[in-house]
Amino acid sequence: MTNSSTEKKQQSFQSRNLYITGADRNSGKSIIMLAMMEMLTGYAGKIGFFRPIIQAGDKKDELIQFITYRYQPDIPYEAMYGCKSDHARALVADEQYDELHKIILGKYRALKAKCDFVLCMGSDYSHRDAVFEFDFNAQVANNLDCQMMPVIPGSRQDNIQILNSLAHLKHELHQHDSDVLAVIINGVEPGQIEPLRAMLSHPNDFPIYIVPVELSLEKPTIGNIVHAMGAKIFSGDNNALSREVHQYKVAAMLVPDFLDYVETGDLIITPGDRSDIILASLMAYHSTNYPQISGLLLTGNQKPGKQVQALIDGLGDAPFAILGVDSDTFTTAMRISQVPARLHSHDDRKIAKALGLVESNLDMSEVRLRLRSNLTHKMTPLMFEYDLLQRAKAKKQHIVLPEGTEERILRAAEILLLRDVVKITLLGNETEIRQKIQSLALKLDDVEIIDPMTSELRPLFAQAYYEARKHKNVIYATAFDLMADVSYFGTLMIHLGFANGMVSGAVHSTQHTIRPAFEIIKTKPGASIVSSVFFMCLEDEVLVYGDCAVNPNPTAQELADIAINSAETARMFNIEPKVAMLSYSTGDSGKGEAVDKVREAVKIAKALRPDLKLEGPMQYDAAVDSGVAKTKLPGSEVAGQATVFIFPDLNTGNNTYKAVQRSSDAIAVGPVLQGLNKPVNDLSRGCTVPDIVNTVIITAIQAQEVGNTC
Repeated sequence: MTNSSTEKKQQSFQSRNLYITGADRNSGKSIIMLAMMEMLTGYAGKIGFFRPIIQAGDKKDELIQFITYRYQPDIPYEAMYGCKSDHARALVADEQYDELHKIILGKYRALKAKCDFVLCMGSDYSHRDAVFEFDFNAQVANNLDCQMMPVIPGSRQDNIQILNSLAHLKHELHQHDSDVLAVIINGVEPGQIEPLRAMLSHPNDFPIYIVPVELSLEKPTIGNIVHAMGAKIFSGDNNALSREVHQYKVAAMLVPDFLDYVETGDLIITPGDRSDIILASLMAYHSTNYPQISGLLLTGNQKPGKQVQALIDGLGDAPFAILGVDSDTFTTAMRISQVPARLHSHDDRKIAKALGLVESNLDMSEVRLRLRSNLTHKMTPLMFEYDLLQRAKAKKQHIVLPEGTEERILRAAEILLLRDVVKITLLGNETEIRQKIQSLALKLDDVEIIDPMTSELRPLFAQAYYEARKHKNVIYATAFDLMADVSYFGTLMIHLGFANGMVSGAVHSTQHTIRPAFEIIKTKPGASIVSSVFFMCLEDEVLVYGDCAVNPNPTAQELADIAINSAETARMFNIEPKVAMLSYSTGDSGKGEAVDKVREAVKIAKALRPDLKLEGPMQYDAAVDSGVAKTKLPGSEVAGQATVFIFPDLNTGNNTYKAVQRSSDAIAVGPVLQGLNKPVNDLSRGCTVPDIVNTVIITAIQAQEVGNTC
């Protein structure tokens, strides 16, 4: 290739999108697609998703549905594919191959015009027709002017076979003059990885990444079975549907024999009239003497008896899913053995595991540089969330979670560990926590659990607390008793360097969570007050609101301190701080004690930090609406474009954040505490699992800024 053609190709990278395709059947390209989509949402603005060909029929394409649910691209379903397989085969049969490519190209360009970046996903190799082979995908990628990311299946192949597959792929790529972003070898046995890397150590024209096999991703979930079998759900929520099925067992024997037969992770297949098996399964689940099954599948178009169903309904949350199908037991067992493991939009656990696996084995920074996409400077909620997670992973911190028996905390901990984001310590009675983990079928084998009541650290922590509080007439015996409290124990872990940060409040009150921090950790130098902010994730931007949770009626000095700390928090999380000090009046027009307080706070803050873009007092509409800003505060650097909003009191701030949250479907992340020497963050008692995950990640980033290690 000449220098001029090379330069032309490099210049065109700026506008090129990405095309992921399998180099053969069963490549596992979906998890690669997921990781790339996750990365792109963090850096490339509005993302489109496109498939050149989808399967014919009335059912919608599973991957397009998955992308639509998870990333909500606001793109019509019909715009996200080129044509259906029956149409494609008819065109090929009539030797209208060029017409097929024109149809795909036309729909792709229509989508591309509406997006900053398009991720394309190749065909599924589900037919033997030439249209579904690698040649077709390579040609489509060239026609769409996309960089390719081929995925080689590494499972059930030794390293020589993998190298042969790679050599064949390179030949095909050269034949098509394909522009390659990277090649992925997916599903390699762990023992093969280092020898394979040594064999691939010589220079290549593109990166070659190796992703190890992960057996749990190859196991179907209850949700996969519901979808594939068209099963009815008699009981079971999304958590029950996300359970992995290790193996299938037909229960056609008496209960004593059945109980000896059952193993952990079994899906029990039995006729719907076998009330004895249903009841035995429920009893075994709640017994520590028997393993935890994944679910029950009732055959023969039979529901449980009404008395048995009433018993199940009375249990509240079902311990596992109970499903039903119309087919007989033998037919069901034969069909179910063919159900593939697929990613499902509601399966947060499998998604977290897949993302953690791929992100740990691909150099995402290198991939991003090679994409050479035009990165947007706007901070969207998806960008904000992705950026936080990647920053937390870059320098893992140790976070302590005092509410170790709470289900939401345990589910969040599992996701964080699957994504390899932080190290976690759970506090509480270890036996109780382990039993809860087992009953929820979570994978937390490596999590650290400490019981403050019996921990060998308790005397050390009691002594440290006594030394810090003896001037308040605290005696050692009182300090020792306090260390049985998980909030105090967790706070001492941070104070003495056994952890980097703490997150609590899913069960405990705000006072219970943060009072020990006020007593022990205290405020950092230069901060006169502990305050809070919420990150308000709106449709296309992230704003910072403070203080909406801690200080009821701050003075002018305290308000200035809140503003400065909030600006620093915004900057810490890559939001350019433009601080609006809010009041009921804009500029010099209003009078009264409340607006005078804000004016005084603005003067104090500007004197302390003249470098900050900070103005006020101003009304909320002047802070966010450029048209109003031009009228009320012409020439302002903040009005109409504010990113940090400081409310004059807790009443105003708390009500405003909740009003915005409810009226605009915004996600409010927080409260995030600021001003402490080390990070402690409080959860709402109504928090969800994603809320907890986000708060732990934010706490980890705050800990990185503090710079302490443990």
